[in-house]
Amino acid sequence: MSVFIFRRFLTLIATLLGASLIIFLVLDALPGNAAQMLMGADASPDAVRALTIKLGLDQPLYYRYVHWVMGLLTGDLGNSYVYGTPVAGLIAERLTLTIPLAIMSMSMTVVLALSAGIYTAANHNKLGDVGVMSLTQFGIALPNFWFAILLILLFSVKLQWLSAGGFAGWDESILAGIKSLLLPAISLSVVQAAILARVTRSAVLEVLREDFVRTARAKGLSKRDVLWRHVLRNAMIPVMTIMGLQFANLLAGTIVIENVFYLPGLGRLIFQSIANRDLIVVRNCVMLLAGVVVIVNFVVDVLYAFIDPRIKVHNL
Repeated sequence: MSVFIFRRFLTLIATLLGASLIIFLVLDALPGNAAQMLMGADASPDAVRALTIKLGLDQPLYYRYVHWVMGLLTGDLGNSYVYGTPVAGLIAERLTLTIPLAIMSMSMTVVLALSAGIYTAANHNKLGDVGVMSLTQFGIALPNFWFAILLILLFSVKLQWLSAGGFAGWDESILAGIKSLLLPAISLSVVQAAILARVTRSAVLEVLREDFVRTARAKGLSKRDVLWRHVLRNAMIPVMTIMGLQFANLLAGTIVIENVFYLPGLGRLIFQSIANRDLIVVRNCVMLLAGVVVIVNFVVDVLYAFIDPRIKVHNL
C-alpha cells in the first residue's frame, strides 16, 4: 500500500510541475505589456520601463519561472500589480468565501446525486425511475448561470426570502453567511448532481447484475441489505471518479457564479485580475485551482485502493 501511495505521490508532483510550467508560459505569452496596461496609454516610455524593472518583468523567462516556483514553495507569492498588497493575503481573504461555497455545493451534489441514483437503480424501469431520470436530463441541459438568474427572480425578487447578491460576511453570523451562499451553492450543484445521479444509477445497476449479488439474495439477505452492504461499495469507483472531475468543474464554475451573485470570492478575484491584467494574481489563483484539482484526484486514487484492494495489487 505504501508503494502504491508513493507512486501516486510522485505522479502528483510531476503533474504539479507540468501544470506550473504550462500556466506560466501561457500567461507570459499573452500579448501586451503589463506595465503599459497599468500606466495607461499616455505614459512615457521611461515610466513604463521603470515600472517594468520594478515588477521584475525585464528578467529572463527561466529566471522569473524559477523565482515564482520558489515563491510557491515558501509562500511568498509576490505583490499584486494593481492592489500593491501581497497576493497570498488577497487569496486567503477570498478563500474564506470560496471554500465554504465549494463545500456546500459539493455536499448538495453528493446528497442529491447518491439519493437519486440509488433510488432509481432500486426502482429500475418503474415510474419513479423514469421521472427522476427525466429531471436529471433537464438538469444536465441547464446552464448554471441561467439557473442562478431564475433562482434570483424566484427567491429574491418574487418571494424576497433571500438576498439577490452580495455576502453578509461571517462576522455578522454564521447563519447569515450560509444564507448568502445558499442560492449560489444550489446553482452550482444542480447540474453536477444530475450528471452524478445518472452515473450512480448506471454503476449500481451494473453491480446488481453480478453473480455475488444473486448469491447474497439466495442466502436470504433482503434487497435493502444487499444494496447498502454489498452493491454500493462496489459501485463507488466510477462514482468517485466523476466526483473528482466534478470538483474541478465546480471550482471553475465559481468564476461565473460569483460574478452573477456579486460575491467577493476567488472566482471574482480572478475575473477582476484578468480585466486589470494583474497577471501575478491570475497566475497564482490558477495554480491554486490546478493544485486543488490534482490533490483531489490524488486522494481519489488513494481511496480507490481502500474501496477495492485489487487496484493497488495491479498497480504495484
